Amino acid sequence: MTDGAWTCPTCGATVDSPFCPCCGERRLEARDLTLRGLFERIATAVTNVDRRVMRSVLALLRHPGELTVAYVTGRRKPYIGPLQVFLLANVVFFALQSVSTSNVFGASLDSHLHHQDWQVYARQLVQQRLADTTMTLASYAPKFDRVVEANAKSLVILMVVPFALLAWALFHRRDRPFLAHVTFALHTWAFLLLVYSAALVLADANLMLGGPGLESRGVDLALTAMNLLASGVYVFLAIKPVYGAIGWSRLARTIAMTATLQAIVLGYRFVLFLVTVYSTT
Repeated sequence: MTDGAWTCPTCGATVDSPFCPCCGERRLEARDLTLRGLFERIATAVTNVDRRVMRSVLALLRHPGELTVAYVTGRRKPYIGPLQVFLLANVVFFALQSVSTSNVFGASLDSHLHHQDWQVYARQLVQQRLADTTMTLASYAPKFDRVVEANAKSLVILMVVPFALLAWALFHRRDRPFLAHVTFALHTWAFLLLVYSAALVLADANLMLGGPGLESRGVDLALTAMNLLASGVYVFLAIKPVYGAIGWSRLARTIAMTATLQAIVLGYRFVLFLVTVYSTT
C-alpha cells in the first residue's frame, strides 16, 4: 500500500494503491525523476524480458504444449506471446542461415532447376521468363537467389496458416477456439525453426570437418530424418496437454500432422519459387 491517496495523472481516478485499478498507471515516486531511478527501471524491464524469453524457450524445448496451454488458459505473465516466440525463432534461424552455405526454404535457382520435384516445370517457366525479359541465366540466377532469400524471411508466417487449419480439422470436436489452433501452430513452427537451425549448424560443421555437407545425399537424408523425428516427437507430446489426445488416435494424428509439416515446407519452397520468378525481372 502507498502512503495516502493519489490522483492518477492518466485517467484522473483517486487511488490508494501503488497502481491505478482503472488504467494500470503507476504512482510517480521521487526517485523516478532521478538518473538512478531511470537505470533501475531499465534494469528491471530488461531482466524481466530476459527471464520471460528464457522461460519461454525452455518450456518450448522441454515441455511441448505447455506454452500453448498457458496462453489459452490465460497464464500469460510468465512467458512471451506465441507470435513473439515464433518471431524469435525466426530471427535465430535466418541469422544462422545468413552465414550458412545451406538454404532450407529459399532454395537457389540451380536447386529449383535441377534438384526439386518440380524441376521440369521450373526449367520451362524460367526459360519463358528469360525469353520475356531478354536476360541470360547467368545474370538472372544471382538476382533470383537474392530475392528468394528475402521472400523466405518475409513470407515465413504463411506456413502457420495451413497447419492451424489442419489442427482445427483434426480437433474441431474438442471445442477449442480457433485462436488455440493458431497458438499451437505458432509454437510448433517456432520449435521446428529451432530444429532447422540445429540442422544448419550440423551441416556446416560437416563441411568444416572436410565433409560434403548437404551436397551429400547421406547427410541430407540424415538431417531430414532428424527433422522428421524431432517434429514427430514434439507433436506427439504436445497434442496430449493441448487437445487431450490419447491412444491410437493420438498416434494417427501425430503421423498426419508430421507429414503435413514436411509437405508445408515443400509447398512453401514451391510458392517462393513462383513468387520470386514472377517478381524478378
